[in-house]
Amino acid sequence: MEQILVINPGSTSTKIAWFSGEDEMWSENIAHTREDLKQYTTVYDQVDMRYMLVLKAIQKHGNRLSDLDAVASRGGPIAPMKGGAYVVNDEMVDVILHRPQDRHVSIIAALIGRKIAQQAGVVAYVYDAVSVDEMLPVLKITGYPGIYRRGQGHNLNMRAAAIRYCQTHGLAYKDVRLIVAHLGGGISVSLHLDGKIADIINDEDGCFAPERAGCLPQTQLVDLCYSGKFTHEQMLRRLKGNAGLNAWFGTNDTRDVEKMIADGNPKAKLVYEAMAINVARNIGKEAPVCEGKIDQIILTGGIAYSSSFCDMIVKHVSWIAPVSIIPGENEMSALALGVLRVLRGTEQARIFHEEPEWTLV
Repeated sequence: MEQILVINPGSTSTKIAWFSGEDEMWSENIAHTREDLKQYTTVYDQVDMRYMLVLKAIQKHGNRLSDLDAVASRGGPIAPMKGGAYVVNDEMVDVILHRPQDRHVSIIAALIGRKIAQQAGVVAYVYDAVSVDEMLPVLKITGYPGIYRRGQGHNLNMRAAAIRYCQTHGLAYKDVRLIVAHLGGGISVSLHLDGKIADIINDEDGCFAPERAGCLPQTQLVDLCYSGKFTHEQMLRRLKGNAGLNAWFGTNDTRDVEKMIADGNPKAKLVYEAMAINVARNIGKEAPVCEGKIDQIILTGGIAYSSSFCDMIVKHVSWIAPVSIIPGENEMSALALGVLRVLRGTEQARIFHEEPEWTLV
């Protein structure tokens, strides 16, 4: 069986797993305290520290790098990319280090993975990166020339959920029309056509979420930005991380909010319902692109474990298409299975070349 190491760094942890074929042999979630991370100025400074911790975990579980067939790394907001697998090459590393779309910590997964892969004598891959951009050109246009919508969001789990649904029902992914909503700390809604993510509504122009502000009234947002109360960096943190349920209730855990509702908190009930209806509205936005011909709607992500939250969404969108619920983020298995398809020859990995930012001409 093919041996694959999966690496998925987050802001306060590094998730790793070892797969043998389709089966996860072991996994670890290595925690990093704020005190641990305080000494590192940038996310790039954390590469060696996280790399060494991954090596220690592999050794602890009795595996050897020489056993590996591939390394699967989370693909962060690197640059506009197609869906699927990419080899981590010199050009990708150069973009990650000097001009990524965003310096979110997931960006260093490829650097850690390549370092381990080179030591093991195998290839490192990223799969369905955050910055996958397969959007239809007509859906990129905005009312402000020079500002275009980007295909950036929870691509990995959304496509994995779509593929899983198709496999379960004996369907070819490229032949179905799906709307997939990832419900997590951030919320993304995507449209899947012809085997591609043809559109994505992310937290910049879509739903508010446990940690994200989502789309806001423009004039009020501009006024806030120029109020003198916040620096550029503080404003970004307010919108992504310290917004949504976090801003309303001081928690990003929907279970806490559901307990507030059960205890009779009317504000919690109103805001939670508003978040669900936001998801439904954005699901509805995707239907006209296909003239309403949608085969299935899929709800996935951590919040999809909440039947009460999903029920509120289903009530508003089931007239568009049937709804399936595939809960969980499933990022580790999605990375492993994607690279496994490459190793078995059912999918071909792309070679990364930096593309210019999309423009109209």
